[in-house]
Amino acid sequence: MADPQTIKGAFERNRKAVKLRPSAAKSTATTKVRLRDGTTCEVKHKHWKFKVDIGEAEGGNDAGPGPGILERGALGSCLAIGYSQRAAVLGIPIDNIEVEVESDFDARGMLYLDDERPPGFEALRYIVHIESPASEDEIMRVIEETDKHSPVLDDFSRAIPIEREVKITKAKGETL
Repeated sequence: MADPQTIKGAFERNRKAVKLRPSAAKSTATTKVRLRDGTTCEVKHKHWKFKVDIGEAEGGNDAGPGPGILERGALGSCLAIGYSQRAAVLGIPIDNIEVEVESDFDARGMLYLDDERPPGFEALRYIVHIESPASEDEIMRVIEETDKHSPVLDDFSRAIPIEREVKITKAKGETL
């Protein structure tokens, strides 16, 4: 289990390495997704492998959490991990962290019923629950500094350039 000293040590080592060699901060991550069984996706990244799906009521196999669940989970876990890291670096004791993420959506956009409605989330909210013997000012410092530097919160907060490339191949055995 990662204790505050381990977390702080790793964070400071990484910070020092990037400060000495800024090019080490840049990289590209690739995650592959393959559709199986109509709606079940197999997600692979490095040595991790998991399933994503939609529920049976939506025509899916319910073989794993849906994309919206993963979006909320990504935000909540990024914030919780960030609070833990920042508290460790600052030497502020934390006993427990929970982040509750809520999203509002209107399915009419996703179901092609209303082109004026976005198909994705209309709003996101998160509630941070922290148990700590530290002062409110210390806890708020951890939260505010972390929120400012959270990569997933940043991803949700600003438009990111997106490129699409499509590669089409013919089914095996098919001739042109």
